[in-house]
Amino acid sequence: MLNQEYPDFEKNSLDGIEFSLSEPIKKINIRGKKKEFFTKIGKILYTILPIEANTSSSNQKYNSLWLSPDEWMVYFNDEDNSTFNYLYNEISKLNFGSIVDVSNQWICINIKGEKTFELLSSGSPFNFNKFKITKNSVTQTLLNHTDVIIHHKDINNVNLFVRRSFSEDLWLWIKDSARFI
Repeated sequence: MLNQEYPDFEKNSLDGIEFSLSEPIKKINIRGKKKEFFTKIGKILYTILPIEANTSSSNQKYNSLWLSPDEWMVYFNDEDNSTFNYLYNEISKLNFGSIVDVSNQWICINIKGEKTFELLSSGSPFNFNKFKITKNSVTQTLLNHTDVIIHHKDINNVNLFVRRSFSEDLWLWIKDSARFI
């Protein structure tokens, strides 16, 4: 049986950078194209899914990340499965789209501070020049040879999503690399 406990990462703060585990949060993969799909999502989440590449939309509760023309990741705090169940019943069961809970697949690491993008640039082929000045931008890239999704929440504040199986390795790399920035 899969151990559903989150990795034991201690919050770290170094000169100009701070990183911590942002769990538990609910993460849902949403796919669809139909008009009814977008209408139902808007009514349930009280937000419009971003349709422009590498962007996000959010309100007080939900963050929606564009992953592809018909795919999004929505993440939020939810004590129970009420939002997921409602989305699943209103979209997946009615064949308007696909709703999949990926909470146990992805780990969210928050990185903030003035040296955030120096750290990310040191291990990624992605050019962060435009990304770091564009709030609510999203990218899928490699960080230390690991697939990640990066959500630029605010100035020098990102949420980094990494697959659970690679999270400890990436955490150790972040911890080690941050010392040399």
